[in-house]
Amino acid sequence: MKKQREPLLEPLLRWLRLRRVIAEIPENAIVLDVGCGRNAAFLRAIEPRIQKGYGVDFKVAEFQTDKLKAVQVHLGEELPFADASFDTVTMLAVLEHIEHEQAILKEIHRVLKPGGRLVLTVPSVWAQPVLEFLSYRIGIIDEAEIRDHKRYYDRQKLKQVLVNVAGFERFRHQYFQMWMNNFCTVMKV
Repeated sequence: MKKQREPLLEPLLRWLRLRRVIAEIPENAIVLDVGCGRNAAFLRAIEPRIQKGYGVDFKVAEFQTDKLKAVQVHLGEELPFADASFDTVTMLAVLEHIEHEQAILKEIHRVLKPGGRLVLTVPSVWAQPVLEFLSYRIGIIDEAEIRDHKRYYDRQKLKQVLVNVAGFERFRHQYFQMWMNNFCTVMKV
């Protein structure tokens, strides 16, 4: 069976997100990556700097090493972790795919330790026409991924769902990648 080639722009976009996010991961942290993907690539990339890392996704190939563990979980369900288990939770280009965003954000709030942070990237409202063009017309971004987007975000929409609905505090936000993406951190106080 022939392996399907990844669309041209995908590895570059992933690398740019990784560079931006890795600086937010404290040394020796216990990290949860929500929506870790098939191979838990982000966790594998940060493994040398963290104490433990857990990944959840409905499509991940489950595995366990001394420091990492990946578990298949549908992100509409409860997360299979105790309250206050993690120093940092990452959610990179995932929230826009989740039907019920409020439920997963409340679960993330539950599993974060007091003082813990959620590090989040999501496409901006300005990215939608660009991503659709690059995907549907040119084919350099995965079309199925773009069709699966439930919503796009701006600063106000993110603040509303993260602070007012899910209960996070210390909202920090920046646009990056030429305003095509939101980069956000919030804290559980």
